[in-house]
Amino acid sequence: MTNNFIDKIRLLFLKEDKELYLSLYSIIGFYPHNIEYYKLALMHKSIAKKTAKGKPANNERLEFLGDAILDAIVGDIVFHHFDSKKEGFLTNTRSKIVQRDTLNKLAHELGIDKLILSSGRNSSHNSYLGGNAFEALVGAIYLDRGYNACMRFMEKQILSHLIDIDKVAYKEVNFKSKLIEWGQKNRVRIVYRQESQETDKNGSPIFSYRVLIEDIECCAGKGYSKKESQQEASKHTIQLLHDRPKLIDEIFTAKGNRTKMEETPVQVLPDTANNSDFIKTNPQQETNEPDDSEIKKEKEPILDKKDFDMSDIKITGKVSKEDIIEAAENAAFKEQ
Repeated sequence: MTNNFIDKIRLLFLKEDKELYLSLYSIIGFYPHNIEYYKLALMHKSIAKKTAKGKPANNERLEFLGDAILDAIVGDIVFHHFDSKKEGFLTNTRSKIVQRDTLNKLAHELGIDKLILSSGRNSSHNSYLGGNAFEALVGAIYLDRGYNACMRFMEKQILSHLIDIDKVAYKEVNFKSKLIEWGQKNRVRIVYRQESQETDKNGSPIFSYRVLIEDIECCAGKGYSKKESQQEASKHTIQLLHDRPKLIDEIFTAKGNRTKMEETPVQVLPDTANNSDFIKTNPQQETNEPDDSEIKKEKEPILDKKDFDMSDIKITGKVSKEDIIEAAENAAFKEQ
């Protein structure tokens, strides 16, 4: 409280960056001490600025630092929140929170994306701009205020207002069924091949499966069950198909060779991005104007986010952990 009061007094005498101070306060919940860290966190490499020593001035180094700090902090939070869960569950939950799609959505909800300095062309084509800046911001907080300030930012600004950690943990997306559905509509052959079966230090089995589409090797995944490893492999494969459009061409060429017919995709790919729809949307941020991602969808018809509708996972009020677990278990038995 005392520090914030002193910071407010200091703010009255500022002649520069006053607006940035206020914007950052609304995002992180306290005033920066060294504003230069935060300026750097919001500077994309496309600006091509350099320091007095001639070195590049951008947020890539802070992004690296923030990524490591974020993993540690979210791991700390998840570890203490779920005090009876095993390593696999904790790792999966942490991954859902720190994955790039989630960080992109958080950056948008907090307004970080509006503060990023970048060339207009680059910002419209870089779908990870906001998520990268979010990580860089965590790196800036760490250098400016330390680990405890980063923890306070995640607990008070993120988990208290934007993410329900219990709903994140128990929400499952069936990536395997989405991938198979896409394959069936496009009449391409999808096979899950077991790569290995090992045991961890506690003797628990660890499975590894790889996705093959028309005999073309795609991504592999590991898990404590065959289902979990196939889900992981499916998720990575869907993302790979989005990132490498040429791979889709190779798949349909292989299909054509198999069937002696030349066909093109008839069904859009499912999307992993909406896995971050457990984030509560700020009504003030909503707009009817199409954003860059919507324009991109129109230009690239193979992308379709509606396949991963997870709007039911938003914070809706008092829901006990037992209710969430029961709902997840009922859904699992119903699926079987």
